[in-house]
Amino acid sequence: MAKLHESVTPEFREWIAAQKLFFVASAPLGAEGHVNVSPKGHDCLRVLDERTVAYLDLTGSGNETSAHIAENGRITLMWCAFEGPPRILRLYGRGEVVLPGSQRWAELSPLFEMLPGARQIVVNHVERVQTSCGFAVPLLEYREERPTLQRFALSKGEDGMVEYRREKNQASIDGLPTPLAATFED
Repeated sequence: MAKLHESVTPEFREWIAAQKLFFVASAPLGAEGHVNVSPKGHDCLRVLDERTVAYLDLTGSGNETSAHIAENGRITLMWCAFEGPPRILRLYGRGEVVLPGSQRWAELSPLFEMLPGARQIVVNHVERVQTSCGFAVPLLEYREERPTLQRFALSKGEDGMVEYRREKNQASIDGLPTPLAATFED
């Protein structure tokens, strides 16, 4: 029961803002590469307009989405209704990785609360908006955000986070370089 939509409508925008969790999917071009699906929490996503969404990406143990976007641009964001009427919303598009210090960062970063460990902003230039039923998605009750990732970033400090990114975020698990890698070149 998939249905295509012209854009991210005001109704979708409001619904997205109420969701506590979304997923990001990306993949390399090569058949031997790994498909990545990553859950995202915290108040880190903004709908910029009817064809553009962006999220503040926090430092993690990998940087797959960034590497895949650099290689081929493909990205999908997905939300599931875990409460209320069933719904799945997917935004298929072309990604853009925005690094701190760039002009684009200066434009977009004021839209976000800068959470500890922020490493980049990922933009999805939406090409396809699709809903489906979500009838099999379970009903779940939201309790709270996990503070673990932010505590980790705070415990490392900014210099420690730079070193962590240098060690863990320059390439995908398949060896594809990330845009962040260029910031470490001497």
